Amino acid sequence: MTEIIDRLSAVSSRYDAVFCDLWGCVHDGHRMFDDAVTALRAFREGGGIVLLLTNSPRPRAAVEVQLRELGMPEDAWDEIATSGDAAQHALITGAVGHRVLHIGAPKDESFFDELAPDLAKIATRMPPVARVSLDEAEGIVCTGLADTPDASPADYRATLLAAKQRGLPMLCANPDIVVDHGGRRLWCAGALAREYEEMGGRVFYFGKPHPPIYDLARRRLAALRKIEDAGILCIGDGIATDIQGAMGEGLDSLFITAGIDASAFGPDRARPDPHALDAWLAARSLSPLFAMARLA
Repeated sequence: MTEIIDRLSAVSSRYDAVFCDLWGCVHDGHRMFDDAVTALRAFREGGGIVLLLTNSPRPRAAVEVQLRELGMPEDAWDEIATSGDAAQHALITGAVGHRVLHIGAPKDESFFDELAPDLAKIATRMPPVARVSLDEAEGIVCTGLADTPDASPADYRATLLAAKQRGLPMLCANPDIVVDHGGRRLWCAGALAREYEEMGGRVFYFGKPHPPIYDLARRRLAALRKIEDAGILCIGDGIATDIQGAMGEGLDSLFITAGIDASAFGPDRARPDPHALDAWLAARSLSPLFAMARLA
């Protein structure tokens, strides 16, 4: 049975670190959530480590810039691990070839240009990655859709069908299906990857709920402090990414109900209905240890 709590502080003494999602938990792409920032600061002040674990296709440095622009204080977190970071290693080592078709927005181009020092060393020993047309590509790198409000997976069906016919593998740098950006719901790279798989295409995933991003998060956490899995709490609003991923890794999880599935838990976003929550989780065979409306 999932326990509904109203404050992170109600359970924080049990943990030495949190892996905290960003979109839907800490910000909505336009503004920071003040209560979430306060909660993370308090956790750190109590001696805990905050690692921001995001399915952003951008590398760590680009996400840090975005957080700074949104106004997130640096004393609310210790480290960042992104889906983009995890996917970059696969890209430079040729998981989908070194001549790739990029599907994504211009804002995601840092995925190709900004490498962490450890990855930059590996890249010097590998053939360079070139972005090419579909006809020349050995594989696809999908970081998302066009940066327009009306972009949808239907816009890419012809490209995906042509890629499937050529047998091109896809590297998906963000397994999320949708994200709420302010008041708008936008499609993510995971929606295109899902459609490509339904066509019979082969997809490699590197963000939550898949193991590579958790391997990266543990390595970056260990560089700060050695913490056993029992001391880590995963926080997120994505049941099929944050919670499924945490459970697959044997980590405790805290489900934020007022995120992308808020309408499933009753009319009051601030007070999820326990019976609705239990039934919804049971239907998905998932059971986070804790749940709360918004991170606070």
